Amino acid sequence: MFTLRNIRFIVLASSVLLVACEQTDVETLNNSEDVSLESLGEKIYFDTNLSSPAGQSCASCHLPEAGFADPDDHFPVSEGVISGRFGNRNAPTASYAALIPEFNFNADTNQFEGGQFWDGRASTLEDQAQGPFVNVLEMNNTQQGVIDSIRKSDYAEDFKTVFGENSLDDVATAYVQVSQAIAAFERTSLFLPFTSKFDAVRNGDDVFTIAEQRGMNIFNGKARCNVCHSIQDEQPVFTNFSYHNLGVQANPDNPFYNLDSSLNPDGTSFVDLGLGGVLNDTNENGKFRVPTLRNITDTAPYMHNGVFNTLREVLDFYNTRDINPLQPAAEVSANKNNRIGNLGLTDDEIEDLIAFLETLSDGYMR
Repeated sequence: MFTLRNIRFIVLASSVLLVACEQTDVETLNNSEDVSLESLGEKIYFDTNLSSPAGQSCASCHLPEAGFADPDDHFPVSEGVISGRFGNRNAPTASYAALIPEFNFNADTNQFEGGQFWDGRASTLEDQAQGPFVNVLEMNNTQQGVIDSIRKSDYAEDFKTVFGENSLDDVATAYVQVSQAIAAFERTSLFLPFTSKFDAVRNGDDVFTIAEQRGMNIFNGKARCNVCHSIQDEQPVFTNFSYHNLGVQANPDNPFYNLDSSLNPDGTSFVDLGLGGVLNDTNENGKFRVPTLRNITDTAPYMHNGVFNTLREVLDFYNTRDINPLQPAAEVSANKNNRIGNLGLTDDEIEDLIAFLETLSDGYMR
C-alpha cells in the first residue's frame, strides 16, 4: 500500500525530472495566441483515445453536463473502460476541485485538510490527473500508452507549441506535462462558474423563495450543515475540506465487491479505510474529505461508495443515524462524527433544506 510519504516522493521525483529535462516555467509556456496550456488541457480532458482500449476520457466520469461527475447513475461507482471493471468509490465532482487546498495538517484545527480524491492521496490537481490513466479499474493505460496516443493525436503539435518541440520524446516528462495541462483546464471558469441561484441571491440579483430561505436558515442553524460545509467566504465552496467518518454503511450494491481476486483480493470483506488507509493511521480510518455542495443535486449518487441515491436519503441518514434501530452498521465504526445522527429535523424542514440545496446548481437563469 502506498503511504502519503511514498506518494509525495513520487510526485517530487517527477517534478525534479520535469525541471531537469525541460527547465521551463509552466506559466510562460504559451507560445501562441491560439494555443494555450488550458486549451491543450481541454483536448486531453475530452480525448477518448487515452484509455486502453480507447473509449474513455476524463470527461466520461466527470462530464460538464452532469455537474462534472459520472453521468451514468445506474451504478453507485464508475465503470472503467473495460466492461465489468468498477472502482470501489463514487466518482467525485471535478467542479470547484481547483479550490481544494493542497493536502495538509492544520495545527489550529488539529485535523487533516485538502487534497484530491476522497482520501486526499493526491495533494494537487496535477497529482490527481496522473492517476486515472494508469488505474486498471479506470482507463487501464500506461504512461507510455498515453504519450504514444498523444503523439498520434491531432493536437500533438499543440503539445509541442506549449511544451517545446521535443516535449513528447521523453515519456515520464511528457506525462507530467499532461497532468499540468489538465490541471490548467480544470482551473478555468468552466469548472468555477459561480452561476447558481445562490450566487444570484448573494449578488443581489434575485431572492430566495420562502422555502429556500427557510432551508438556508436550517442549514446554518438547526442542522448545523455549515460547520463542515462552510458558507462564510465571499464565494463559498460549501466545504471546509476536512475529513470525517460519517458512519456510512458499506454499500452491498457496490459491484467492486464482485471483481476477480486479482482486482479485489478482499472480495465482499473489503473495508474502505479512507484517509486512514493512505496515512496508515487507525485514528483516521473511515474518514473522507467533506465534498463541495455545489451542483449537489446534479451529482447523485452520494457518499464515497454511492450508497445513497437521493438527497432525501442522505438527510434522513444525517437526521436519524443514531436513533434508527434499522440503520445498518457503519463500514468503519471507529472515529465516527458525533455532530450528526440525531438532528431532530421534521419532514418539512428536510424538504426546505433540499430546496436550499437545489439553489447551489450552476447555470441558473431567472
